[in-house]
Amino acid sequence: MSEPESDIPAADVALDKDRFMRTLIRHLAGTLEEVVGLPEAEGFVSVVGQKMGEEIDTAYRRGLKVHSLSRSQVTAVLVDLKRRIDGDFYVIEDSEDSIVLGNRRCPFGDRVIGRPSMCMMTSNVFGVIVSENLGYARVLLEETIAKGDAGCRVVVRLRRERSEEAHAGREYVRSE
Repeated sequence: MSEPESDIPAADVALDKDRFMRTLIRHLAGTLEEVVGLPEAEGFVSVVGQKMGEEIDTAYRRGLKVHSLSRSQVTAVLVDLKRRIDGDFYVIEDSEDSIVLGNRRCPFGDRVIGRPSMCMMTSNVFGVIVSENLGYARVLLEETIAKGDAGCRVVVRLRRERSEEAHAGREYVRSE
């Protein structure tokens, strides 16, 4: 058996665990988008996002030792969870009717570009956390890095609407 080449570990190869995982998710999303189409790919990613949202919501509730997150905690959790996974989300508006967040850096990095189905992770994680704690959420992804925008603009409506906009985005309701 031969010895591995000693210069291999020093090779200038852009590969680490994080880059590998982001690229893997990009290829999975891209394959889904190509094979079943964008709406169905978004559906598959939404299922994963639902589970992630439930786990993250539970983790924050336990970590904060509360049965339910308060209105202000919900907003703080949305920003904090993205910070923890290397996103750069910030509050644009926080009113009685909505939470509007901006984002300068996607947790998936440049691997998200051209893969809009990956944004369903944000929609579902946010939707689950907001609805489980406040009862209702409608998440609109108005701008996304995945679609080529400079940043993201995510609007989370906290009340049902009767306007045309009521049909935009994805709706989430507390599970009973």
